[in-house]
Amino acid sequence: MHTLTERTVDRDSLQKLYVQMYAIIKEKIETLEWKNGSQIPTEENLCRTYQVSKATVRNAVLELARCGYLRKQQGRGTFVTYARQDLGVAMKTTLTENMFGEGMRAEKEMLAQGLQAPSEDVTAALGLKGSGSDVYYILCKRIVNGETAYLEESFVPLWVFPGIEDEEVCSRPFYELIQEKGERKIFKVMQTIEVAEARGEAALLLKIPEGSPTLLLHRLLIGPHSIPIAYTRLRGIGKQYKIMTEFERLK
Repeated sequence: MHTLTERTVDRDSLQKLYVQMYAIIKEKIETLEWKNGSQIPTEENLCRTYQVSKATVRNAVLELARCGYLRKQQGRGTFVTYARQDLGVAMKTTLTENMFGEGMRAEKEMLAQGLQAPSEDVTAALGLKGSGSDVYYILCKRIVNGETAYLEESFVPLWVFPGIEDEEVCSRPFYELIQEKGERKIFKVMQTIEVAEARGEAALLLKIPEGSPTLLLHRLLIGPHSIPIAYTRLRGIGKQYKIMTEFERLK
């Protein structure tokens, strides 16, 4: 028989109630108060105990099931299951990005696309193993006010996005395309920015001397259970650089 601890939701907190319920239930599982394989209290019981709505409890339970902490069985109830690595609450978000500030005229041009064997760094980023791990490669050039501003390379395994070859991949943000049409949705984005020298084809396409400093942005898109699903890198030049990334909570 499950017992419920004294911890409850804080209605004065800025956190959504379902996020607090997520944390409360997750703590019970991780501290083994609710053991693996056991049945958790019903939604009605949780609602009465924490004085929250069914929608609040349901959202928390669904997120915990998505992260591997719970398993719902039709007609029987909800049970504690093996706790996979937690990604936190997977909030619905939109992501908008302004790379160059206001008043800039920007367009994208497709340079290359198709299957290719990934390099060592791409293989490591996507966690690929063994042979036969070809990825779909996309190379676009961003032109701002008539001048080349940056190159955008994207790499995605075909199992993540069957049919990607039929999409106009340079016509919209790559992460937006993955989120809308990919087989795996984005739960987390890891982004790093560094200054790196341009070499070989990158220097040629950007029309800059070999070894010139460029702004290099790496973006790893991560799906459920911490599995990488796509990798993008942007290499840019120019004086008009303003990078703003915005995530907006929709629920």
